[in-house]
This record gives sequence, structure tokens and C-alpha cells, in this order.
Amino acid sequence: MKILSLAETHAALPFDALIEALDAGFRAGGEVPLRHQHLMTNPGGTEDVLLLMPAWQAAGWGGVKIVNVHPGNAALGLPAIASSYILFDRRTGAHALILDGGELTARRTAAASALAAKRLARPDSRHQLIVGAGRVGANLAQAYRAALPIETVEVWNRTAASAEALAAELRAGGMAAQAVTDLAAAVGRADVISCATLARAPLIRGDWLRPGQHIDLIGSFTPEMREADDAVMRRVRIFLDTDHARVESGDIAQPLASGAIGLADIEGTLDTLCRENLFPRRSRDEITLFKGVGSGLEDLAAAILAHDRVAG
Repeated sequence: MKILSLAETHAALPFDALIEALDAGFRAGGEVPLRHQHLMTNPGGTEDVLLLMPAWQAAGWGGVKIVNVHPGNAALGLPAIASSYILFDRRTGAHALILDGGELTARRTAAASALAAKRLARPDSRHQLIVGAGRVGANLAQAYRAALPIETVEVWNRTAASAEALAAELRAGGMAAQAVTDLAAAVGRADVISCATLARAPLIRGDWLRPGQHIDLIGSFTPEMREADDAVMRRVRIFLDTDHARVESGDIAQPLASGAIGLADIEGTLDTLCRENLFPRRSRDEITLFKGVGSGLEDLAAAILAHDRVAG
């Protein structure tokens, strides 16, 4: 069994190959149970969280991501989240590979968004706005360049210094990138708007949008979190990574509950787009939106790719 460090996991998952691997993984399908969540009570009443996220094929490979969330680690000067991914042989159960779970998640999340944009955005999209300068945001610019002819990137973050730092990192990597402070104006300039934040109130407003854009919502993974307002949801054609997003993400669950949108407004999922090889954009002017919450199938496809690459 091989064990990959963070750097080795990064190197084993180049975005061009990863996007193709996710496409193939969605087409092949597999079993993806709901994630298991266990609360671990500490002396004093605080709680840590253990998450288990499995997926497997009928034959070939299976895997599980293990995530420990320990909020008290901040007081110890340690990361609050630790994660690993175990890939196993579906026939024998033998463990074949352990990857850094955080790096795998960040890269497959960005790759899934880029895969969706490849199928939903205008193919001549050249200007990307990244909203949120965290770990996923840093990967989004690279992932999108593997899927679309992105030439320029703008970065907005609540903390301007963080946006400046990410823009500088992207420039050091050869991209034409700059930080921006006027979010409304930046939204109006962008062909693709990628949001990867922990916002609990909408950041993107529907009256800022213009025809032909593609919106990529990544950050909201609980029903209380939102990145786009109801006006956005009413203006766009909505696609999800999986149907779980309808209940897991406030960007979908809240407008469904209020009646701002209905189930009929959700036009498809990424696995259907891949399996049926669909490119459903009907015109240059329509606005598309992809909401992802992540899938164990994405983790599994990424881990299989990494195994194939390190195995030679």
C-alpha cells in the first residue's frame, strides 16, 4: 500500500486528467451512500465530529474519506480538520492507496466545477471572477483553465488582503490576475463567476448579472448557507452535482422552501450531463448555474486516477 503526502497527492491529480477522470466516473456510476456523521463528546460537553464518506463500484475499486473535525485544535495551534482517503480493491478489500484527504477534496471540488462549466458555460468564456480566496478558490483558476480558454482572473474576498495574496500567487504562476474590491462591478465583467465562500447570507445579486454568464456555487454545504439571492435563482437555468444539493445547500433548499423556485426549475445533475454527453446551453444569452455540494463518486474517481498515475 502506498501513502501519498499532500504534495504527492497534488502532483498525482493534474486538472486536465482529473476533469476527464470525473467525467468518466460519473458516466460509470457507482454506489454512493449518504455520509455518516458521528458526534464525539468531550469532557466539558464540547463535541468533535467524525465523518465517513464511502463510495464503491460493482467491480474495480471502492474508497472512503475519513474526516475529523476538532474545533478545539485552534487553542493548540493545530488545524481543526484532518482528512485521509483510503482506496481499496473492490474484490479483495485490500487497501491500495492512502491520499491526503484535504488536497484530494480541494482539487476534485475545483475539477467538478470546471467539468460542469465545460458542459454549461459558453465555450468562449475568457474572464473568470473568483469569490473567496481560500483553498478551493486557489484551485479554481487552474481548474478552469483546463476546461475553458480563461485569459484573465479577478479575485474578490471579504478581506482584501487575502484577495491580493491569491491574485499575486496566480500571477506568479503565469496567470493574468488581479484583486478587486467592487463585487457588483466585477460580477458584471465576468463570463464565469465562481463562489467558494462560507457565506450565510447571499453575496451575488440577480440584478448584477448579464446575459451569457455561468455561475458556479461551491461554498454552501448546509441549509443555512447561501452565496446567491433568490433573484439569481429566478434568472438562471439550474443544474446540480447530485440531488443531495436540494436539501444540503441553502442556495437550493431555501428558495425551494420559499417558493422562489420549484423542483421543475432544477434541470439536471452532473452525472446525467456526463452519462448522456449533454451540452444543454440553448443560446449565448441564457445564464446557467451549477451548484455542487460534493459527491463520494468524485473522491473515488480522483483516487483511482492518482493510483493509476503513481502505479505507473
